Amino acid sequence: MIKKQMIAMLLAGGQGSRLGVLTDRNAKPAVAFGGKYRIIDFPLSNCINSGIDTVGVLTQYQPLRLNTHIGIGMPWDLDRSYGGVTVLPPYERGSGDTEWYTGTANAIFQNIGYIDQYHPDYVLILSGDHVYKMDYEVMLNFHKKKGAAATIAVMPVPMEEAHRFGIMVTDENERIVQFEEKPEHPSSNLASMGIYIFDWPVLKEELIKLSDIPSCDFGKHIIPDIHEQGKPLYAYQFTGYWKDVGTLGSYWQANMELIDLVPEFNLYEDFWQIYTGSDAIPPLYIGKDGNATTSIISDGSEVHGNVQHSVIGGGVVIGKDTIIRDSIIMHDVKIGEGCVIDHAVIAEDTVVGDRVMMGIGQDVPNQNRPDIYCFGLVTIGEDSVIPSNVQIGKNTAIAGVTEESDYPNGVLPGGATLIKTEGGV
Repeated sequence: MIKKQMIAMLLAGGQGSRLGVLTDRNAKPAVAFGGKYRIIDFPLSNCINSGIDTVGVLTQYQPLRLNTHIGIGMPWDLDRSYGGVTVLPPYERGSGDTEWYTGTANAIFQNIGYIDQYHPDYVLILSGDHVYKMDYEVMLNFHKKKGAAATIAVMPVPMEEAHRFGIMVTDENERIVQFEEKPEHPSSNLASMGIYIFDWPVLKEELIKLSDIPSCDFGKHIIPDIHEQGKPLYAYQFTGYWKDVGTLGSYWQANMELIDLVPEFNLYEDFWQIYTGSDAIPPLYIGKDGNATTSIISDGSEVHGNVQHSVIGGGVVIGKDTIIRDSIIMHDVKIGEGCVIDHAVIAEDTVVGDRVMMGIGQDVPNQNRPDIYCFGLVTIGEDSVIPSNVQIGKNTAIAGVTEESDYPNGVLPGGATLIKTEGGV
């Protein structure tokens, strides 16, 4: 078999519970982003733009839409007879021997056989839920130049946010001298981006050595063990745009940043394009009474109302006299006439009736999950139905087919949660 210099392993199996009802039925990497894309499009596009043509995608939680989207990898030129993209779900190894992925490193351990068939010198570990553009070849050159056993991509974060990340302390040569996993009192603000390059023999040895640790994880187990052994561990500092879109607030903000006058993260560059699957759908249509300002509106949508500073997915229909402000509307949503949608995130295939008001009233905390449903947003899960003539307050969450009787006096007050699906949060 042909030897590969480096292959990528893309961790895409997480539930993404901090996105609430948006991930009730989808893995976080499959969530729509920027109108026409899905979050996983960004690391996949980075791979092919960096010259990496072998990618294993590790899936687990609600993988149907993600698997369908990836397909055989054609949009990213990863439909190869040797290498290309391979979806790697958990599987049964022997009679009754079935094990879910229990941690990031455990997921890689369970796929050692997949990696070994390519005999790579290096393995790149990626997360499927970050939005960024990055040339992994530059990071690999850094790794080789330093003679590293492992290299961690890092970037500075505000000191008050550093406790949320794995934190590196480095010397004058970028060698990591101290590693802290989500420290209460961080010694540095250099945060791990969850992007790693390992010499494959080093990583394979670590995976086997630590395989009995429950929920074996790179940040908690693999990296600290490499560091404790004194093996050369280096920090590669990334200076471009990178966003972890793991919360509703960061997800909404990252979408809104795409439509700034001078966007920090530019989707319109010819260099380093982001690729995605594209259906054969009609072009955008704006009716005689429709208009849009400072927005992204994808193909196949019909705008008969007014769209302001919003991101609209493909196949969306916006009725006459409806106003959409500061909102994210995903694929194939139908919104009736005379609505006002303000600071909302509406997931795919949702139907909204006529004269619906969203984002009204005071900014009060959500009663059930104030840690998730905040930022003043209205969050609606996919395949939901919102009846006509209802008003919905801020920091609310809705999932499922709802009826007029679910809205006392026609109102879902701020901070309320209306879940009519099994297992909703």
